[in-house]
Amino acid sequence: MKPDLSTAASRIKSELRAQALERRDGLDLDERLEWDQAIVTRALALPALDGPGPVSAYWPMRSEADPRPILEALHARGIPLCLPAIVRGAMLFRRWAPWEPIVPGGFGTLVPELQQPGVKPRLLIVPLAAFDRRGYRIGYGKGYYDRALSELGPVVSVGIGYGAQEIAEVPDEPHDRRLDWIVTERETIRCG
Repeated sequence: MKPDLSTAASRIKSELRAQALERRDGLDLDERLEWDQAIVTRALALPALDGPGPVSAYWPMRSEADPRPILEALHARGIPLCLPAIVRGAMLFRRWAPWEPIVPGGFGTLVPELQQPGVKPRLLIVPLAAFDRRGYRIGYGKGYYDRALSELGPVVSVGIGYGAQEIAEVPDEPHDRRLDWIVTERETIRCG
């Protein structure tokens, strides 16, 4: 009987995820705060962020790189924003602007209020547990971002995280979507 490659890849990803999250959680908080500023500077220099929007990012949890200063700067430029919300097993995007209310959205996330209108983002800023230079990422294992990137059609994707989250190779599967850019405190990587 042939081994199920998908199951093997999922098992390897699960192990890599646990290692990457432990590594990220172990990073010094003061250093992460400094690195977040470098990530913001690098991300805002991307030509893709000069477009009309909407731009989506995530509300940070645990030890994730913080995209909120990027969103605040884009808002100041007049670019419309949105945040993701998981609704009935799918990732949807709701309009949001800095300092507007957010509510618990499951999985430890915060999301725009339910009455906020849905929008289709042109650019997604996504979190990373781990990544490789090809642009493949490991997230929390539910596949929401991969499905969203497939369903949204042409969209620019930017992963943000710390250099310590880089691994040699993410075991990619057919459903995985490669990011266009990865921004860390050290460099901006053009993927794909």
